[in-house]
Amino acid sequence: MRILKLTKDTRNNLLEDLLKRSPNSYKQYEERVSEIIEKVRSDRDSAVFSYTRQFDGAEINEENVRVSKEEIDEAYHIVDEKLIAVMKKSLKNIRTYHEKQKQYSWFDSRTDGVLLGQKVTALARAGVYVPGGTAAYPSSVLMNVLPAKVAGVERIVMATPCNREGKVNPATLTAADLAGVDEIYKVGGAQAIAALAFGTESIPKVDKIVGPGNIYVALAKKAVFGHVSIDSIAGPSEILVLADDGANPRYVAADLLSQAEHDELASAILITTSQTLAEEVSREVENFTKDLSRKEIIEKSLENYGYILVAENLEEAIETVNEIASEHLEILTEDPFQVMMKIKNAGAIFLGEYASEPLGDYFAGPNHVLPTNGTAKFFSPLGVDDFIKKSSIISYSREALEPIYKDIVQFAESEQLTAHANSIKVRFEK
Repeated sequence: MRILKLTKDTRNNLLEDLLKRSPNSYKQYEERVSEIIEKVRSDRDSAVFSYTRQFDGAEINEENVRVSKEEIDEAYHIVDEKLIAVMKKSLKNIRTYHEKQKQYSWFDSRTDGVLLGQKVTALARAGVYVPGGTAAYPSSVLMNVLPAKVAGVERIVMATPCNREGKVNPATLTAADLAGVDEIYKVGGAQAIAALAFGTESIPKVDKIVGPGNIYVALAKKAVFGHVSIDSIAGPSEILVLADDGANPRYVAADLLSQAEHDELASAILITTSQTLAEEVSREVENFTKDLSRKEIIEKSLENYGYILVAENLEEAIETVNEIASEHLEILTEDPFQVMMKIKNAGAIFLGEYASEPLGDYFAGPNHVLPTNGTAKFFSPLGVDDFIKKSSIISYSREALEPIYKDIVQFAESEQLTAHANSIKVRFEK
């Protein structure tokens, strides 16, 4: 891995480099995505089935587009029982964590007849997109579905690509069934996002779409936002490790590689106050990579977006960490808890040498759907809040309104909204 001295210039160049990976930088695909969305919106099922034939090579129709109970039962016989047991343990941890995020309606009343409050209501229908292709990610199924279940969403609809035989990955199916998905449809890509956003004869319209996907999926979610809600427009995965001279270089190297193997656009960055650690980590990365199954992807990722930055001091390092606002942040310093208090921007923060990033991906309980590409400055991890909406509650008695009604009238008339003013005045006509 390249080792650079951390300066204002290297930081700015790094930030500019990382932003190139954002879905917002791939405008050349937007026209094609827009065509797919409009075709599905107008032709509905026929467009979805046509695109599935074209892109996935599968013959899907209104009879088989929805995954059947028999297909789910078959999946349970295919998936390793040990994996199913692990998924159940993970599911329990994820549910327990997210139950602590639940919000409740509240009301505040006064003796003069004023009642103010907030009513919390779960979304009626949520759509979860799950990628297919060469890899299956049952962990993402659990992470996207369980917050919706905890929030109380009535109907959870999943869309995921099938293979040429019209089969969905069995691990994906078992995870969806364990998590409590109500309906699963064999549709992928931008056409799946359009179907969930607008509805077809076979696939119901939802209120919100969550879940990761390729550039076409990301741009489709961006395009349908406003017709439905979405979680975010996710970019490639990233990890940032903040370490001092006491960190174990093998641990640091292994953790950096855990993200670099995702894809060629993934980012793995170490910021350290130790030149010695920087050099040791670089050597360990090289040694580990030789034996890893996704060696070519890792090498390309590190070549493009892998960095080791050596800072003058911890304060300078922390300042850069907050500027990068990484999806995953590991703090491997003498006192990680003290450092954590100074972190303002990060999707998930891992403290200490035994809290490596895959612990969060699979098992600990906090959500692994996190803001990327610097959006941790203003976005949060996926959670129960993403599947609820809030309504304000207002009730006034005449006794409570009378002393203040002239104030409201004055405010309305100052904005030349005389009908607003009249709506108040009419209640106190002689």
